[in-house]
Amino acid sequence: MSKLWGGRFTKQTNKLVEEYTASILFDKALAEEDIQGSLAHVKMLGKCGILPEADVEKIRDGLLKVLQRIRRGEAEFSVADEDIHMNIEKQLIDEIGPVGGKLHTGRSRNDQVATDMHLYLRRHVVEFVGLLTSLQEALIEQAKNNLDTIVPGYTHLQRAQPILFAHHLLAYVSMFQRDIERLQDSYKRINMLPLGAGALAGTTFPIDRHFVASELGFDRVYDNSLDAVSDRDFIVEFLAGASLIMTHLSRFCEELVLWSSTEFAFVELDDAFCTGSSIMPQKKNPDVAELVRGKTGRVYGNLVGLLTVLKALPLAYNKDMQEDKEGMFDTVRTLQGALQLFAPMVASMKVNRDRMRQAVNNDFSNATDIADYLVGKGLPFRQAHEVIGKTVLYCIGEGKYLLDLKLEEFLQFSELFDAKIYEVLQPEHVVNARNVFGGTAAPQVQAAIGRAEEANASAIAWVQEYEAKTALKV
Repeated sequence: MSKLWGGRFTKQTNKLVEEYTASILFDKALAEEDIQGSLAHVKMLGKCGILPEADVEKIRDGLLKVLQRIRRGEAEFSVADEDIHMNIEKQLIDEIGPVGGKLHTGRSRNDQVATDMHLYLRRHVVEFVGLLTSLQEALIEQAKNNLDTIVPGYTHLQRAQPILFAHHLLAYVSMFQRDIERLQDSYKRINMLPLGAGALAGTTFPIDRHFVASELGFDRVYDNSLDAVSDRDFIVEFLAGASLIMTHLSRFCEELVLWSSTEFAFVELDDAFCTGSSIMPQKKNPDVAELVRGKTGRVYGNLVGLLTVLKALPLAYNKDMQEDKEGMFDTVRTLQGALQLFAPMVASMKVNRDRMRQAVNNDFSNATDIADYLVGKGLPFRQAHEVIGKTVLYCIGEGKYLLDLKLEEFLQFSELFDAKIYEVLQPEHVVNARNVFGGTAAPQVQAAIGRAEEANASAIAWVQEYEAKTALKV
């Protein structure tokens, strides 16, 4: 059967060319968006008097029948029909006859596919904000349950200063809050309508682009037809945001892998999120955390891949831009899987408070507080730093920790020491001494939890508002 565009050609397309250029194997994921856009488009054609209402109703009914077949899994997609747009149009014509060909009046596949991707991404951006809020809720709940749990804080993966475990968890809440805000901001650029730009220059038909935008819930219409069909910034922006989300997840995964090891034993991941070994029966492997960490690379690759595709393209549409979809779909699937698993994995995680406390007691992470103590007695910080460095070196040689030293041992390094040093060195005192905004002291962490809950509630309200706007209305 000849192509829908085949009038100008005298030869059938080479089968290898068909297979190489076809996108239906992956862009069939846009089927519902494609039909949603077509329903709005044909409604506009009727409103503007471009098509008679009888044709509009026939096309509308035909599209809904095609949609039902797709939803039931009964639709067959053909490589010969190239892409989701041509496949749906072919099925529409088979359903209602030649009148189905009128659907394409006043539009091109160039503005059609761009519209589909805007519809697809805006729905998933709202979904991802919702998934991130669920992850935040799990972290906040764990933080509430660990307001008195002290853990070593690290720099260079060396023990640095004691902190509340809740404070550590809230750092990830803050990271994911920035991710939420980036997604919400990207929604502004995603929620723009390219339909009506035609192939590149607009159309001769008296269409109403703003009516279509209203029907589909878009806030704005592209100002320039060339830009409308060639813009993929909104996908790049999404891929960049997704890459940062995966970066944050991967950093957390690294810590979960370390913390759940025998060497750390700070946490235990639930059996439901771990797997075993085929040869070593004692093993409990943190496979979810490892795999999320591993899949981060493919999301980065999708971002770099699309940037590379776009970097030398002249205006307007070029076939190269077909390469914008597979990476986008892959990133959506990858991010979905990671976020859907992460919240319950964090919520079910068991915290080994005793092991964390043991780690804090058996290190020198309270050394800075002794220096601050000596500074409070008038010693310049640099001199205090040297005094404590020598004290720590002495402890290492004696196989002791700072709290193990007797007062006379402290006094050999400075006459400014007194019995108060033992209070200063207590982990609770070390933590609560940092009672500044954003610090690890319990009152500050409690206040931070309150702020995090407010931001989380605001994001949940945003999701609830925008879910209705992005729902597929077909």
